[in-house]
Amino acid sequence: MVDLADTLVVDYDIVDVLHTLVERCADILDATDAGILLPDPYGDLEVIASTSERSQLISLLQVRADEGPCVDAYESGELVTVESIAATFARWPKFATDAAELDYLSMHAIPMKLRGQTIGSLNLFRDATGPLHPDDAIAARALADVATISILQERTLRQAQIAQEQLQHALNSRVVIEQAKGVLSHSENIDMTEAFNRMRARARTTGARLSDVAEKIISQAQNRQP
Repeated sequence: MVDLADTLVVDYDIVDVLHTLVERCADILDATDAGILLPDPYGDLEVIASTSERSQLISLLQVRADEGPCVDAYESGELVTVESIAATFARWPKFATDAAELDYLSMHAIPMKLRGQTIGSLNLFRDATGPLHPDDAIAARALADVATISILQERTLRQAQIAQEQLQHALNSRVVIEQAKGVLSHSENIDMTEAFNRMRARARTTGARLSDVAEKIISQAQNRQP
């Protein structure tokens, strides 16, 4: 687990973290393969990490058919344990057929959730029937929590970065606006308040941003200079 912890640094790559996590699931748990499903911005599930082409394919087939343990775990927010995939044909006929063709015999799908919010599912695929060992089930839940926290932390950092960029843009815009007020005040022989009011009126009339109006005023003044 040391390599997983090493990925959780300030500038960590969330995709790398999740790939490392599913690899560790397959290494330390009684699972043949592992994978993670996350929703895209439109709410459609996508495979974000998997340990093999086989596990990626069975995950994709579940998403396309809109049935199977992975989908149910995400939609219900509840743990879905399938001790024998062959016994699930009545419930998930497409999944049961696809899984049999790919030689998977059992599955364990864990919702990735925090404070009632489900953001994906961690899925364990096995070549043997039967339940997970209780210790493995506990460890799988813990790993799902690690994945959840990693994703939410990455989103928080990304949102903070966007907020910082927006703040910096606002500060930069304010500097440009102040410069434009000075230019307009000087060229039109008006006070700074009137200069700002004229800039704002121009922005509203044209539908442009105030900062764009300010930049245009400065650019025009520079072009008029000999």
